[in-house]
Amino acid sequence: MRPAAADESPLVELAAASAPAQTSASAAGFTRAVRCRGAGCSGDDGEDGGGGGGAYPGNAISTTKYTAASFVPKSLFEQFRRAANCFFLVVACVSFSPLAPYRAVSVLLPLVVVVGAAMAKEAVEDWRRKQQDVEVNNRKVEVYDGTQSFHQTEWKKLQVGDIVKVKKDEFFPADLVLLSSSYEDGICYVETMNLDGETNLKRKQSLDVTAVLNEEQSFHTFKAFIQCEDPNEKLYSFLGTLHYNGQQYPLSPQQILLRDSKLRNTTEIYGIVIFTGHDTKVMQNAMEPPSKRSSVERRMDKIIYLLFVSLFAIASFGSIMFGIRTRAELSAGNYAWYLRPDNSTMYFDPNRPTLAAICHFLTSLMLYVCLVPISLYISIEIVKVLQSTFINQDQNMYCEESDKPARARTSNLNEELGQVHTILSDKTGTLTCNSMEFLKCSIAGVAYGNRLIEVQMPYGGIEEECVDIGNNGAVKSVRPVKGFNFTDDRLMNGQWSKECHQDVIEMFFRVLAVCHTAIPVADRNSGRISYEAESPDEGALVAAARELGFEFYHRSQTTISVHEYDPVFGRKMDRTYKLLNTLEFSSARKRMSVIVRTEEGQLFLFCKGADSVIFERLSKDNSKACLTNTKCHIDEYSEAGLRTLALAYRELTEDEYVAWNMEYSAAKNSIHNDHDVAVEKASENIEKDLILLGATAVEDRLQKGVPECIHKLAQAGIKIWILTGDKLETAVNIGYACNLLRKGMEEICITLDSPGTNASEEHNGEGSGMAPYEQIGRKLEDARRQIFLKGTSTPFALIIDGNALTHALTSSLRSAFLDLAVDCASVLCCRISPKQKALITRLVKARIRKTTLAIGDGANDVGMLQEADIGVGISGAEGMQAVMASDFAIAQFRFLERLLLVHGHWCYRRIAAMICYFFFKNITFGFTLFWFEAHAMFSAQPGFNDWFISFYNVAFTSLPVIALGVFDKDVSSRVCLEVPSSHQDGVNNLFFSWSRILSWMLNGVCCSIIIYFGALHAVLIQAVRQDGRVAGFDILGVTMYTCVVWTVNCQLALYISYFTWIQHFVIWCSILIWYTFLVIYGSFPATISTSAYHVFWEACATSPLYWLSTLLIVVTALIPFFLYKITQSLFYPQHCDQAFQFQVLL
Repeated sequence: MRPAAADESPLVELAAASAPAQTSASAAGFTRAVRCRGAGCSGDDGEDGGGGGGAYPGNAISTTKYTAASFVPKSLFEQFRRAANCFFLVVACVSFSPLAPYRAVSVLLPLVVVVGAAMAKEAVEDWRRKQQDVEVNNRKVEVYDGTQSFHQTEWKKLQVGDIVKVKKDEFFPADLVLLSSSYEDGICYVETMNLDGETNLKRKQSLDVTAVLNEEQSFHTFKAFIQCEDPNEKLYSFLGTLHYNGQQYPLSPQQILLRDSKLRNTTEIYGIVIFTGHDTKVMQNAMEPPSKRSSVERRMDKIIYLLFVSLFAIASFGSIMFGIRTRAELSAGNYAWYLRPDNSTMYFDPNRPTLAAICHFLTSLMLYVCLVPISLYISIEIVKVLQSTFINQDQNMYCEESDKPARARTSNLNEELGQVHTILSDKTGTLTCNSMEFLKCSIAGVAYGNRLIEVQMPYGGIEEECVDIGNNGAVKSVRPVKGFNFTDDRLMNGQWSKECHQDVIEMFFRVLAVCHTAIPVADRNSGRISYEAESPDEGALVAAARELGFEFYHRSQTTISVHEYDPVFGRKMDRTYKLLNTLEFSSARKRMSVIVRTEEGQLFLFCKGADSVIFERLSKDNSKACLTNTKCHIDEYSEAGLRTLALAYRELTEDEYVAWNMEYSAAKNSIHNDHDVAVEKASENIEKDLILLGATAVEDRLQKGVPECIHKLAQAGIKIWILTGDKLETAVNIGYACNLLRKGMEEICITLDSPGTNASEEHNGEGSGMAPYEQIGRKLEDARRQIFLKGTSTPFALIIDGNALTHALTSSLRSAFLDLAVDCASVLCCRISPKQKALITRLVKARIRKTTLAIGDGANDVGMLQEADIGVGISGAEGMQAVMASDFAIAQFRFLERLLLVHGHWCYRRIAAMICYFFFKNITFGFTLFWFEAHAMFSAQPGFNDWFISFYNVAFTSLPVIALGVFDKDVSSRVCLEVPSSHQDGVNNLFFSWSRILSWMLNGVCCSIIIYFGALHAVLIQAVRQDGRVAGFDILGVTMYTCVVWTVNCQLALYISYFTWIQHFVIWCSILIWYTFLVIYGSFPATISTSAYHVFWEACATSPLYWLSTLLIVVTALIPFFLYKITQSLFYPQHCDQAFQFQVLL
């Protein structure tokens, strides 16, 4: 049991007593109050199994879609949301009435099979999720029991306020506030792969005041109160305050350990549970991805509705004719004595023809129900799952370097891959490797670095080794250092001390070694230090500092230690900097800063960031020559495709720092909605009057095969956009290197004439004689005029930067910008934010109304991936967030070529043909019934046995159409890649256009006419039986049904372009199954088999007329399609026909 505490008071009362009156914790969004007492803060093992204390939920989680009680009703609801299933349910219910033209079980059984199969699939998937939940909820963790000891309990029993101990390589069971660790300074290392896919370790630090709580007995008297934000999905932010020993201490993400991340390189940690179960950040992020449906599927729904309209139309027509015929029974000349209209029920009452027509209408709806394909949806689901399996197992999309295959994370969009019109791509990590190498730098206006840049080389001309020439002239190979590809004798091996601006170089290297958040990791064997950095750029810069003589080797919560080369002594000296504040990097700030105190007591602010941000914060005392030269070098590096950062510093006075730190601490301690604004304002007050040191240039190499892939996609007619945050010059250079920008292209560059102008200056016209809004509008108009004059024969490339894009996306210019961009073959957007990426994707999708694909590799690409029709994630160096938000995942950009041009083409053609064929075979069958009904005076007499109708879609024609959707291919993968123009068949929706759909339907109507009237005149008046009797209703029905089964299966055989043994097997076996069923079912007693009783053995099988008429009718029914195919191939060839001819010539 939980030990009772004498002073235990309700949580709300304690919160009110502990929280100072001036805090804003009561503001919306910051209402969580966590009380932790060492004595008795844990729940009892036997109580609240998974329930939480107070008003907060327990730590048990459930990711299942259903419960045992809700599965049946909820799953049934999901199934009957589909119009087709709902319609069949209504028909099945009505079939129990006397209105039914056949037995109710024959209607109900196919519905039960289809819905049952779908529900079984849902049940299996949900059961797997349930098993995973049980495994997670029953994991063990050590929790403090209030008696100076920890004991193990299940995760599901944790409550808010519990103190837990997590050991090395264990997962955190809930969201925790880090109290202490096995390290004296309270640091620990965390792997967040389950959260964001990143494998590099994150460094977490406890507060100094709690770092001493590293013994179990120290928690017996521990009492604390935490006020913090409410549960939310933000993984990288946290606001809270710890009230402990009468003091307030601000909590930041550095003290937060998130559920499902893992403790690494640390023996153990102690933490307080603040969020449990579904309140944890990982569960807050566990949302269903946006629902995406392919254009083919959306059009298929319209066809289903069209079939419903057709069904109601022919049922209405038949009912009207039946009503007229019934009314006519009152006249003497039309009296049908055998129908006994004088003694009829309401279903055939000449005195009440309207009521009889209404009843007939309901009967007709059931009679023609076969027009709607009941097995269409589940067949498509099966086919798409199998198609996804082929994508996953494609060896040509497997990356050996990373050991990662392609993955179809959803099967709903397979066919959409073959219809992609526009690709919107990130650059860094998507087109490039995101493996940064320090290549060049500019210090005090002097450029350093002699290495060649990859984008200036021919494809593949990349150096893999460094060559060192020794004193004796011998040449030896030197293994390159990861992240460092710099050579310049003026800086290497301490030679920088001989430069005239030695002090600036020394400070430059010091900033590289100190201004970062990297973690040093020493190799146990060699002792060499490597770094776990939050980004590849930061890792390359710290590695460069190490190679140039400033080796960062140790970090604590408050210090950074560096081996610095001292030019006076000519050797490395150990220096330790006291870390006072870290102003972290963000995409909005575009910079990071640290404030440190040296061993001599000096205060420095070191800052690095984008040149556009750093230069506007420089002091007026900077040398103009240094500024000018550095700007020129940055432009040169950008034009060469390198990523640049500017470095600066300033020295602070003690009074200045103390005053600022009070302001900054107040902003950090504040708990309100404007917290981030207050912190940023305080940061702005110290990050000013900087002294420029220089700039770095880091190379990010293109991935293998990117230029060739983009060239092939361009040949396929796909328009490509690159959306990047890089400088315009860098992006343009990469654009040429990757074939996005090509020779012969007309470039349209849209930028503001005044680089410093931003959106807030739209109406004041600063920096130019024309307002920015007017500048962009004029340039868009001039560009449209240029395209109009030169026509479509000249390809255009649009290049626009983020500043100009801000104005171009305003409501009045948006349409003009999108019209211009759509007319260009390539579009390059520079200096744009993640929000702008998502906005552009949404606008492009809405504007072109064709399939868009977004591809990226980082968390900043998630919005773009979810906005596009198809999201493709690259499992690169920036983690797995993009992959987890994507529909398809590939290891490298070059695999996109095969994904779209091969699998996209095949999947689109297969699904389109499969759906068209489904409607063809159902219309053929349904209209055969309609002609019989018309011939039988619309009496609602079914032309086939009821079980024939039930098994038509389920048994006799289902397998061949699935084989078509899985295995058929008009051309080989080689031809798909050699003739990329065939991709335009999908873009133009050639195989699923309304003309193609209606032609298949018309073909079905023609086949039904040939089958019905052919069978009618062939067997009805002939002596079919051996005893000389003519054919009756039963023989006519079997003959028509046999012709239908043969016709639809042989029609499929004519359409298939690529036969495998599986397709042969399912086509001919489906026909064989029909005959087998006819024999077995006909052997049942007549009360069961009714009109099928012995009809095959006694009448059909022994009659040559039956076999001959079947042959002639089937051949005649196939002739129209056969002639159409020949005529189209010879006189109106399409892309697919040309590709097939190309394959024949190979």
